[in-house]
Amino acid sequence: MMTINDVITLENQQERISALLPQGYRFVTMTAVDSTTHFDIYYHFDRDYELYTLQLKLDRDAALPSISGLCFAALLVENEIQDLFGITVTGLVLDYHQHLLLTKDAPVKPFCRVPGVSVSTVETAKGGEQ
Repeated sequence: MMTINDVITLENQQERISALLPQGYRFVTMTAVDSTTHFDIYYHFDRDYELYTLQLKLDRDAALPSISGLCFAALLVENEIQDLFGITVTGLVLDYHQHLLLTKDAPVKPFCRVPGVSVSTVETAKGGEQ
């Protein structure tokens, strides 16, 4: 189970993340989740082997400001999020323009949900066979 330590907004994202760094937190990674009506962006930081997670709810048509100017390593996962979810990340220190992982003929936004398609339960046959 993931613990959300705080919820941030686009307006305070840079300020809140930059305030963690002098306290000894280090950037670990980010997670993006397509929640159908919006994207949930989770920023994961570590200090003394304890994970600290910030959540940002991003409108589907909004751009995500990069934190790569604050945490250089974020440029990899931010480019990955652009590739896989089609989210525009602005201000990247190095922008692969949605081709860090995907080739030009790859599916567009392969990790986004397809409208009208969902899985609510998965049934398995007796004995674990599907």
